[in-house]
Amino acid sequence: MGYWDYFVVGRSGRPLTGTAALTGADGGAAEWVPHGTAPDGWQVWECRGDGGDVGSMNVLARETGAPALFGYVMDSASVVVEAAGPRSGAWTTCLARAAMAGYLGAEREGLTVEDYFLQPGDDARRAVEWAAEAGREVAEEPLLDVLTSDADPLAENLFFRFLDRLGVVPL
Repeated sequence: MGYWDYFVVGRSGRPLTGTAALTGADGGAAEWVPHGTAPDGWQVWECRGDGGDVGSMNVLARETGAPALFGYVMDSASVVVEAAGPRSGAWTTCLARAAMAGYLGAEREGLTVEDYFLQPGDDARRAVEWAAEAGREVAEEPLLDVLTSDADPLAENLFFRFLDRLGVVPL
């Protein structure tokens, strides 16, 4: 069995875990583990819990005044990415789309991953806008490459590659 948990990414001069947006995550049972920091106050936190409520990225973005991003890693095979900016609003995508299709069981219902998430090109454009709101200028093509890649071997690695291409947390 692979890894199942959340990563929370945001920018603040204080620990993200002290924000109202994340206080009480998972009914207060969540264990927050710092995973790393990057220039300009960017932070990555791992939220270990039972898969319950991790908090609100929309509230986190408004509270910190900076874009926020959550990554829910599913069995180290795929990642649901939820992102929000204080001005641009929220969007959701996934990494390792083929694995995600298997988790969704979409083919059994006659659906595709695109019935749940935007097309990768649209996701890449939203990611460029998110990065711009974070003060980063990034190209769409490297993001599109990550959005269309399979986990090799772990989806967590793909998630951190995505953060690198967004220009917020370098590898």
